[in-house]
Amino acid sequence: MDRQPVNSSMITSIGYDPENGTLEIEFKSDSSIWDYFDFPEHMWNEFLCCESHGKYWHANIKKRFREARVG
Repeated sequence: MDRQPVNSSMITSIGYDPENGTLEIEFKSDSSIWDYFDFPEHMWNEFLCCESHGKYWHANIKKRFREARVG
Protein backbone atom coordinates (compact mmCIF):
# COMPACT_ATOMS: atom_id res chain seq x y z
CA MET A 1 0.00 0.00 0.00
CA ASP A 2 1.23 3.48 -0.80
CA ARG A 3 1.59 5.64 2.29
CA GLN A 4 2.23 9.34 2.52
CA PRO A 5 4.38 11.04 5.14
CA VAL A 6 2.65 13.09 7.83
CA ASN A 7 3.90 15.76 10.19
CA SER A 8 3.51 13.93 13.51
CA SER A 9 5.70 13.13 16.48
CA MET A 10 4.13 9.67 16.70
CA ILE A 11 3.33 8.59 13.14
CA THR A 12 5.67 8.45 10.14
CA SER A 13 3.19 7.74 7.33
CA ILE A 14 -0.41 6.78 6.61
CA GLY A 15 -2.22 5.14 3.72
CA TYR A 16 -5.69 3.94 2.83
CA ASP A 17 -7.12 1.38 0.43
CA PRO A 18 -10.75 2.33 -0.25
CA GLU A 19 -11.48 -0.93 -2.10
CA ASN A 20 -11.14 -3.01 1.06
CA GLY A 21 -11.39 -0.28 3.73
CA THR A 22 -7.90 -0.80 5.11
CA LEU A 23 -5.99 1.93 6.88
CA GLU A 24 -2.23 1.49 7.22
CA ILE A 25 -0.08 3.39 9.72
CA GLU A 26 3.69 3.39 10.17
CA PHE A 27 4.67 4.39 13.72
CA LYS A 28 7.87 6.26 14.58
CA SER A 29 8.66 4.58 17.90
CA ASP A 30 9.61 1.19 16.46
CA SER A 31 8.97 1.62 12.72
CA SER A 32 6.13 -0.90 13.01
CA ILE A 33 3.38 -0.92 10.39
CA TRP A 34 -0.19 -1.72 11.36
CA ASP A 35 -3.30 -2.31 9.27
CA TYR A 36 -6.76 -1.38 10.55
CA PHE A 37 -9.65 -3.14 8.83
CA ASP A 38 -13.16 -1.99 7.90
CA PHE A 39 -12.06 1.62 8.28
CA PRO A 40 -14.66 4.01 6.80
CA GLU A 41 -13.58 6.36 4.04
CA HIS A 42 -15.09 9.40 5.77
CA MET A 43 -12.82 8.72 8.75
CA TRP A 44 -9.83 8.44 6.41
CA ASN A 45 -10.64 11.93 5.12
CA GLU A 46 -10.84 13.21 8.70
CA PHE A 47 -7.58 11.48 9.68
CA LEU A 48 -5.79 12.75 6.60
CA CYS A 49 -6.67 16.38 7.35
CA CYS A 50 -6.65 16.40 11.16
CA GLU A 51 -4.48 18.74 13.20
CA SER A 52 -2.87 15.93 15.25
CA HIS A 53 -2.61 12.43 13.80
CA GLY A 54 -1.51 10.95 17.14
CA LYS A 55 -4.46 12.44 19.01
CA TYR A 56 -6.87 11.32 16.28
CA TRP A 57 -5.44 7.79 16.41
CA HIS A 58 -5.83 7.62 20.21
CA ALA A 59 -9.38 9.03 20.19
CA ASN A 60 -10.86 7.35 17.12
CA ILE A 61 -8.82 4.37 15.91
CA LYS A 62 -6.91 2.63 18.72
CA LYS A 63 -8.79 -0.46 19.97
CA ARG A 64 -11.84 0.41 17.84
CA PHE A 65 -10.95 -1.53 14.70
CA ARG A 66 -9.68 -5.01 13.97
CA GLU A 67 -5.93 -4.66 13.51
CA ALA A 68 -2.86 -6.60 12.50
CA ARG A 69 0.85 -5.82 12.55
CA VAL A 70 2.15 -6.20 9.00
CA GLY A 71 5.65 -4.85 9.37
